Amino acid sequence: MMARESMSKHILIADDDPHIREVIRFALEKAGMQVTLSEDGRQVLQRFRELTVDLIVLDINMPEFDGLEVCREIRKTSDVPILFLSSRDEEIDRILGLEIGGDDYVTKPFSPRELVARINVILKRIQAAPKPAIEANSLHHGKLLIQVEQHAASWNGQAVSLTATEFAMLLLLVRQPNRVFSRDTIMRSAYANHVYVSDRTIDSHIRHIRQKFTDLGCDALIETVHGVGYKLAPCQ
Repeated sequence: MMARESMSKHILIADDDPHIREVIRFALEKAGMQVTLSEDGRQVLQRFRELTVDLIVLDINMPEFDGLEVCREIRKTSDVPILFLSSRDEEIDRILGLEIGGDDYVTKPFSPRELVARINVILKRIQAAPKPAIEANSLHHGKLLIQVEQHAASWNGQAVSLTATEFAMLLLLVRQPNRVFSRDTIMRSAYANHVYVSDRTIDSHIRHIRQKFTDLGCDALIETVHGVGYKLAPCQ
């Protein structure tokens, strides 16, 4: 069933270790996905420009350009989901990777089965963000506009590029703009299949969303309710 759901999904793998590339390739192809391999940052950027891919598995430590540099470059033009790989498990690396636009993070050594599961979670979240059947496609809140089916957000008429995780979090807040959401509730909404991430990861995503809207002149998008969580600001 999982392989059938993943069929035809094109995954770009970027890692300078040939053994790791082959382990990931084998696991993803076994799950029914199409795979393209890259061995350094420059090569992954070239192949990303040439191909249409559904998700990128991106090693942080690569020659030419490292994974963080590659992610920054891709985020200038695309919100394609990015899952980071790294041999380092320091929290600062995890937060930095997610703040620049990553959707998830896996530390080496990793289980190929877990990696496939995390990729499927991201892909399924993009394909069908949960929403009530009667929900209107366009949700307005002050100067904020969310177009659900188009997976698009804008502020005062200016488009905002959000990752799949960021969009899921913002959509949750917009649907109930007067409610304060705990970090656990936000995590369950943005990360399906009981995938656990830390409170600091949720905070990192919220900071990144805020910064994108601040760049467009939005002084207050998401309010922090200390000791509880987050709620949508008036967005005026």
